[in-house]
Amino acid sequence: MMPLFHHRLPRSLSHSHNLLFPSTTTFLPIAVTRFPPTTSPATTNSKRKTPFLTMSFSSSSSSPSPAVQQDPDQQNLLLTQVLKYHNQTKHSFNNYARGPHGLDWANQPNPFRRYVSAPLAPLQHFPTHNSNPDTIDAPLYSSVFNSLPSPKPISISSISRLLYDSLALSAWKTTGFSTWSLRVNPSSGNLHPTEAYVIAPPIESVSNSPFVAHYAPKEHSLEIRTHIPSGFLPNFFPEGSFLIGFSSIFWREAWKYGERAFRYCNHDVGHAIAAVSMAAAGLGWDVKLLDGLSYLDLEKLMGLENFPEFEIPSRPVKGKLPGIEFEHPDCVLVVFPNEVGNFDVNYKELSSALSGFSNLEWKGNPNLLSKEHVCWDIIYRTAEAAKKPLTARNEFVVNPFQSSGLFSESSYKGLTLREIVRKRRSAVDMDGVTIMERGTFYQILLHCLPSGSQTAGKQRKQLALPFRALPWDSEVHAALFVHRVAGLPKGLYFLVRNEDHFSDLKKSTRSDFKWEKPEGCPHDLPLYELARIDCRELSKRLSCHQDIASDGCFSLGMVAHFEPTLRDKAVWMYPRLFWETGVLGQVLYLEAHAVGISATGIGCFFDDPVHEVLGLKGANFQSLYHFTVGGPVLDKRIMSLPAYPGPGNDA
Repeated sequence: MMPLFHHRLPRSLSHSHNLLFPSTTTFLPIAVTRFPPTTSPATTNSKRKTPFLTMSFSSSSSSPSPAVQQDPDQQNLLLTQVLKYHNQTKHSFNNYARGPHGLDWANQPNPFRRYVSAPLAPLQHFPTHNSNPDTIDAPLYSSVFNSLPSPKPISISSISRLLYDSLALSAWKTTGFSTWSLRVNPSSGNLHPTEAYVIAPPIESVSNSPFVAHYAPKEHSLEIRTHIPSGFLPNFFPEGSFLIGFSSIFWREAWKYGERAFRYCNHDVGHAIAAVSMAAAGLGWDVKLLDGLSYLDLEKLMGLENFPEFEIPSRPVKGKLPGIEFEHPDCVLVVFPNEVGNFDVNYKELSSALSGFSNLEWKGNPNLLSKEHVCWDIIYRTAEAAKKPLTARNEFVVNPFQSSGLFSESSYKGLTLREIVRKRRSAVDMDGVTIMERGTFYQILLHCLPSGSQTAGKQRKQLALPFRALPWDSEVHAALFVHRVAGLPKGLYFLVRNEDHFSDLKKSTRSDFKWEKPEGCPHDLPLYELARIDCRELSKRLSCHQDIASDGCFSLGMVAHFEPTLRDKAVWMYPRLFWETGVLGQVLYLEAHAVGISATGIGCFFDDPVHEVLGLKGANFQSLYHFTVGGPVLDKRIMSLPAYPGPGNDA
């Protein structure tokens, strides 16, 4: 994913950051550790009319109302903070969200967290290319959407494969004096704020007793942080189960993107959830979010409560802030054999058991990522507001696996799951000429549906791979700008991913939209044509004037059912809406590579102008993430190197 630019070049080739502070803005340098960073930027862009319609673009605001919770006053305060953050971090034609004046290369965060002195258990490596199918031991990419293979037992081989195909390095790139790594799971600007943890039973050649380990992708190894009671996993989960936890280091992202970083960190969590879900599917494992647990439970589970408490300043501050490098626990997934079926999780008892993790002996000290830091206080206030409490009454349900629709199997190139996930890259540019077949377009969108292929019933529940990892009904739709799809008119289209929202969407959008199924559209694909128009220039301008949004076959904005979700469900759904967009984005990445082209996530877009193009008012629906899919342009100045063994230094 690439929030600000679509460029992912090394420092010698990268463009300077274009989010500038106004002249009145200053950082307050400090020498002590507990206070963070600065104020606001304003960059003026031209305000030419879009080719779609003549309209004025104004920013919308919405006043919060009480959430449906036990303590409405407290929930109202939390919702106010989240809405304040969301509105304050919107980009507009006249103003970008606040960010750094330029990139402070001397303090670029280390992309690799290590726990110094923790025992390191090396994992296995595997062939990637399908020169000999017998050596790959990986199913075809397209097959896992229809059914999962028989589950593998937990072993050093299967755990190694899971991490190798989801969170490991995928390559090194080099040009001139710069060298940098890429990973299987994407990250905005290749900054990788997401850290991963494995909580597993004894595994031969890894640990003789159950353990919690931090995954070190550069070494493709597990750092054993602690050993846990032998009864913990079997008391709560089926045999053959283990856990994967994710945390975020906001500083890594904020170094480049300022206040908007909280959004991008949560995009990346979603990408990681999908990456693990897809790799697990190849091993015959199912994945489900343990979403009843609280923030404090996750801290204990991953050993993150040992970080010093970070005191949030009253305004942005710059200085030496080692405390800002703490890890914010996001979520934990249970990975289990797909043949197990449904099982129950008692969240109250699980939370009680996790309280004992505070007394375990945790090994290793986290390395320092930067010498100096900038803290955008609103990120940390919003993260506090969105912390999830224990919801012990949450029902844990494993729905039967639902296959995804198959419309144009010939669109895929016969590659294995490992080949696709490890060759995934973010396109730097699109060629502006590649044309996609209509059947391929429909096939990609069928794999973007949460409920899969159903003979009856609406799209709503998340039952298909990889969306089935998420326990809530889908809240994210896609507004599509179709540029180069053979047999499909150029124009604006809409993919309704939760058909319970259809009436609200139709009422909330422009009255002159057609809402008609396009020609040849599969009956079980809720895709609608809104307007026929050449929207290449429009999509470019809405995505921060980036050509990559108009030079592909199509681009899209992910539109979430926003404020009603935060009010009716909970404020802590805010990051989860971004997780869902990240899962959808990961599917688009993999689908694009599976049909022989490429994709790029775009986090930089003009929020309210997108809403006004669609006719959306207020905050019932909000665009959270943009994407583009098309034929990539390769930069011949950049050389690719193998992921392992890689160079000694990551510049």
